[in-house]
Amino acid sequence: MHPTTTEPTNPATTGPLHTHIDSPYGRLTLVATGGALCGLYMTDQRHRPAEETFGAPGDPDDAPFRAVIEQLTAYFAGDLKEFDLPLHLAGTPFQRRVWEQLLQIPYGQTRSYGELARTLGSAQASRAVGLANGRNPVSIIVPCHRVIGANGDLTGYGGGVARKRRLLDFERGTGLF
Repeated sequence: MHPTTTEPTNPATTGPLHTHIDSPYGRLTLVATGGALCGLYMTDQRHRPAEETFGAPGDPDDAPFRAVIEQLTAYFAGDLKEFDLPLHLAGTPFQRRVWEQLLQIPYGQTRSYGELARTLGSAQASRAVGLANGRNPVSIIVPCHRVIGANGDLTGYGGGVARKRRLLDFERGTGLF
C-alpha cells in the first residue's frame, strides 16, 4: 500500500499544523493540513518554506502526526519499507505526476531522472523531472532520495547529498542511518 494523496483543502479551516521530531537524519519538521501530511522537511533543506507559514505548532499526539511519527519510527528502525499515510501534495500538475512516480520506486532501489521522464511519456524531460523532484514537499515518505543521475551518480538532494547517500545506504543495508 502506498500513501494516498488527497485533493487540496482550504488551509484556513484545516490548518496547517506542524511539529518537530528528531530522527537519525536530524530534526524533521512535519506539516499537516486537512488531516493529511503536506510537508516533511529536514534541517537546512532547500525549498523549505518559512517556519511561520506552518501555523501554530501541532501537538505530536494529534491525529495528523501520530501515524506519521509511528511509521517514521518503524522506517528508521528498519521495520517499515512502505508508508501508508494520507498526503496532500500541493504542486503543479506535472510536479504531482512526478511525485506519484516517486511513490512507485521500491525501497532500496533507484531510478534515474531519465527513467522517470520516460515513464511519464516525456523522454526529454529529465531536467524538468529533476526540478520537480527537488520541490518534493514530503521527503523520505515520497522517496525523492531514490532518484539518481543517469550514470549512477548521486546528484542534488533537497536535504543534501550526504543525507541522500545515508538514506540509500540505509535502505540497501550497506550502512546505518
